Amino acid sequence: MTWLLVITGGMIGAPLRYLLDRTVQRRHEGVFPWGTFTVNVLGCLVLGLLTGVTKGTAAPSHLQLLLGTGLTGALTTYSTFSYETLRLAESGARLLAAANVAASVAAGFGAAYLGAGLAQALQG
Repeated sequence: MTWLLVITGGMIGAPLRYLLDRTVQRRHEGVFPWGTFTVNVLGCLVLGLLTGVTKGTAAPSHLQLLLGTGLTGALTTYSTFSYETLRLAESGARLLAAANVAASVAAGFGAAYLGAGLAQALQG
C-alpha cells in the first residue's frame, strides 16, 4: 500500500510540475529558469505546510507518503535546477547562475518556513 500512495502522489506531481513549469516559463522571456524556480518554491511551501500540520500530532503516514514523498517529490526537481544553473554558467550568464542558486535556496527555505508557520497558525 505504501508504494501506491507514493505513485499516486507522483502521478499528480509530475504532470503538475511540467504544466506549471511550461506555463510560467512561457510568460517570462529570457534565460532565467523561472518555471523550475516556481515549482521548487511551491514544493517547499507545500512540504512546509504538511510538516506544520503534522508537527506534534500523530499525522497519518498515508498523508505524508501521498503528499510529502509522492506529490512534492515529483513536483520539485533538484536535477533540473542543477542542469539549468550549469547551463546558465556555461553560456556566460554566471551572475544569473549564482542568482538562481541564491534565490532558490533563500526562497525555498522561506517558503518552507512560511508553510510551517501558516499551518501552525491555522491550527490555533
